[in-house]
Amino acid sequence: MTETFQVTDEQKRLYEEQGYFLMERVLPAEHLELLRRELDGAIQQIHKQMDEKQTDVLGINHRNKRYFVTLFRETGRNAEFLFSDYMADICRATIGETAWLFCEQYVVKAAERGMPFSWHQDSGYVKLPHKPYVSCWVALDDMTEENGTVYMLPYERAGTKVRVEHVKDEKTNDFVGYHGSDPGEPIICPAGSIAVFSSTCFHRSGFNQTNKPRRVYLAQYSPEALLRDGKPIICAEPFLEDGKRVRDAKSGPRTSCA
Repeated sequence: MTETFQVTDEQKRLYEEQGYFLMERVLPAEHLELLRRELDGAIQQIHKQMDEKQTDVLGINHRNKRYFVTLFRETGRNAEFLFSDYMADICRATIGETAWLFCEQYVVKAAERGMPFSWHQDSGYVKLPHKPYVSCWVALDDMTEENGTVYMLPYERAGTKVRVEHVKDEKTNDFVGYHGSDPGEPIICPAGSIAVFSSTCFHRSGFNQTNKPRRVYLAQYSPEALLRDGKPIICAEPFLEDGKRVRDAKSGPRTSCA
């Protein structure tokens, strides 16, 4: 049986005041295995697309350096994790009683070559007005500074709790929103942990200097459907309404993903 957990009052306070909190070793073993298994072979699909376009760079994917891979929209098999009871609790504790799956993706830094990712807010990549959403950064490997973990910049040190305009780095295609010298706070945690942070919380990540890839699964939930011209900009899968689950974790994706 899948284990469950709940967000504490202290974690809720940290989310409101700092923009993030960490839950260590909370992912049920079967879900950790599921997320790792579904990643197998996905990078080959990215390589195939790169080969077709005769390039080593596809958006913010860089061959043998870093990858951003989406799978749920194609297979639906990660729904068991994405629409679980404990992810519902995280949503209620952060964005409220209504939640939509907005985005999901694997973030992989290749061994010994993984690129860093510049200071940004997740909301900095969303170009239409929206309410802040929540990002759940799931560690599929033990996370250290050596393998390029994520660094968080607490609201007070960033000087803002709201979205700021980001500038595109033409060398990496990253959007950068913080240009100060604060190094941030590294998230050091074992596999199966979840860093939960607001889409307005600045974060970055470092190089992977180890001989193994660094794998993360990122699930993001919004308090409203994010639409452009009536269509989802990424996903708009209903999850919670008035605090109650409206999504069957066993079913695949609907037609509400771009």
